[in-house]
Amino acid sequence: MCTNFKHPAAADGTVCIGRTMEFPDVLPWQLGVVASNHEGRSESSANAKSWTASHGIVGMSAFKPEWLGDGLNTAGLSAHILYMPGHCTYQPPKNDGSDIGILEIISFVLGTCATTTEAKAALASCNVVDYTPKEVPVPLPLHLIVHDKDSCIVAEFHPEGMRVLDNPLQIATNAPYLEWHLTNVTNYLGLTPNNPAPLQIGGATFAPAGQGQGFRGLPADENSSSRFIRLFANVHFASQPADSKHAIMDTIRILHGFDLVPGTVMEVVGPKSTMPLLTMWSTVCDLTGGRFIYNTIDDPTWYEIDLATTDLTTSRIVPFTTGGWLTPVTV
Repeated sequence: MCTNFKHPAAADGTVCIGRTMEFPDVLPWQLGVVASNHEGRSESSANAKSWTASHGIVGMSAFKPEWLGDGLNTAGLSAHILYMPGHCTYQPPKNDGSDIGILEIISFVLGTCATTTEAKAALASCNVVDYTPKEVPVPLPLHLIVHDKDSCIVAEFHPEGMRVLDNPLQIATNAPYLEWHLTNVTNYLGLTPNNPAPLQIGGATFAPAGQGQGFRGLPADENSSSRFIRLFANVHFASQPADSKHAIMDTIRILHGFDLVPGTVMEVVGPKSTMPLLTMWSTVCDLTGGRFIYNTIDDPTWYEIDLATTDLTTSRIVPFTTGGWLTPVTV
């Protein structure tokens, strides 16, 4: 389970991307920094894709800095991989220099691209194969979401091959495929932030008991199709923020509406065992300000990384900042 969206742009032009990561607690997530001159090579086959980066990246990594689940580059492009069980078919290796694994694809796209148009062309050179590193204890059926400040694309992996689609709503959750979600939106066109007008029936007046009834019918469960509609309503009706501060804060407010309470969604992880899905971390990518902002399951404080002041000469894993929980104050 994951949630990804572009908040409406602020009046000062700030564009923010929000993302939650819901997953069992089985991966050692840390911050990943990928150098602006990183020499990348996929491990997915004997003759796999290689590249030289021209943009530095900061994001969320596991095991290696270039194994990214989420990231922002110095050109203002963000990329995110989201779970797609039952709707993800990778291709056999070709061993022709095009093979790449899904955990490597963000490093390739963000390292070499500055826009979604460039990302489309880069993805066309890829054969995304079924490669799960031995360190990763779970399968990785995923899809890729890429945002620049103006547009969003989605790369899905169908049995017949990869499809890259323009995403007009610029939001994403999980299975099924994007076109199904877009069709499903037509079932919720009556949603409104306004309360219905009172009715006069038989001499009696029937009026809403409180505010918010215009969202009656909004699905509340955690299934991906329901979260897509909740996300659509939150983003579509969001007010325009005044500036970067308010754009970031409003993006965070939407994100917190998708936090999972531990124990409310369980994932089967073996023949006889289940684990709770947890909101392991959430991120805000400030595309125009070049800031990567995050919080984690162990600390509700949000931390900000300015890519302009980050050392992007070497690739590395960096532990999360800690210590922000319940900071003492004097009143």
